[in-house]
Amino acid sequence: MIQKNKNKIINDPVYGFIKIPYDLVFELMEHPWFQRLRRIKQLGLTHLVYPGALHTRFHHALGAMWLTTQALDNLKLKGVKISDAEAEATCVAVLLHDIGHGPFSHALENSIVQSVNHEKISSLMMLHLNHEFGGRLNLALKIFNDQYTHRFLHQLVSGQLDMDRLDYLRRDCFFTGVIEGMISSDRIIKMLDVRNDQLVVEVKGIYSIENFIVSRRFMYWQVYLHKTVLAAEHVLIAILKRAKQLAKQDVELFATPALHHFLYTRISSKQFSENPHHIEQFSLLDDNDITASIKVWQNHSDLVLSTLCKNILNRKLPEVMITDLPTPSKTITTKQKKVAEILNISYEDAAYFVLEGKVENNAYNTALNAIKIIYQDGTIRDIARASDQHNILALTKTVKKFYLTWYEVF
Repeated sequence: MIQKNKNKIINDPVYGFIKIPYDLVFELMEHPWFQRLRRIKQLGLTHLVYPGALHTRFHHALGAMWLTTQALDNLKLKGVKISDAEAEATCVAVLLHDIGHGPFSHALENSIVQSVNHEKISSLMMLHLNHEFGGRLNLALKIFNDQYTHRFLHQLVSGQLDMDRLDYLRRDCFFTGVIEGMISSDRIIKMLDVRNDQLVVEVKGIYSIENFIVSRRFMYWQVYLHKTVLAAEHVLIAILKRAKQLAKQDVELFATPALHHFLYTRISSKQFSENPHHIEQFSLLDDNDITASIKVWQNHSDLVLSTLCKNILNRKLPEVMITDLPTPSKTITTKQKKVAEILNISYEDAAYFVLEGKVENNAYNTALNAIKIIYQDGTIRDIARASDQHNILALTKTVKKFYLTWYEVF
């Protein structure tokens, strides 16, 4: 048998040439479950607003893994004791942190498998991979689930200054062209250190952290929670909801085998966790399953399903209204009646075209693994208190907004 060369170099559009640091990382990258991430868009339907946002979860996972290698090397140079096994496991944990994302990423988070988020699915898939790889992911799983003695390693994987966030902010800025959200990930990594088993940032890096928090807030309102993106995602969610409703009525719908499984099988969160078959079917799903089905469903005899599918395919998106208070029920009723009249459908079915929701933006949460600034005398303070920028403290508050999407014309 010819042995593959695992010493690969990849040309990343954001960081340039990046190396695959460990054989195990390369072997996991070769696995079909990881290759599947090539077929899942990082930003769901954001490309309908920012046409360049076509990068994938595969790009992001590699980028976050590369930043992790840089962070670990920097910490070692500062005298932090990190074994080769710990470094490898941390890289693996970051590489696989998003392996549980479904089609179109966050857009369909609870539409395909209800009550099971992508973090839980990632953990389940890592357990299966660990079995397949003969226990070689044991340490990575402990770090991923915050069960390892060196807690700072988990903070690199999941925290308020983790490698996931550092990569997606830079990467999403690059591909959307929204340069206002750009951060200096290199400088932030260079400023990292460890005290009392917790990640800290040297005081010299305080301005980079301030910029990181402000940039994150900006990217959420300008990109991730952009009103047109919200409208598009609501249409996609409505399509899956209608398809499941028809499937429940035993209406036969075109679907790939994996999507058919989730449309026609009622699966509880417990069943999903305990039955490997459900994980296996989920691992076969990607954006293509949804897109192919929508292309066929646009010609379905069900008017609601076909209209929604035509609208998303042709970027005919609903109107959006964002407010500080919930939309009055009278307003929703009026718009729903109007849709029912125009399409000659029931008032209940018109609800697929008039949708409400809420969004929250919390750029920095002091209650969750607070970002600590360490001064030259050893004093450690939360960034919200250490910063002389009053807006940083203000950004610790959660901003909540309500929105309504509806169609005026069809």
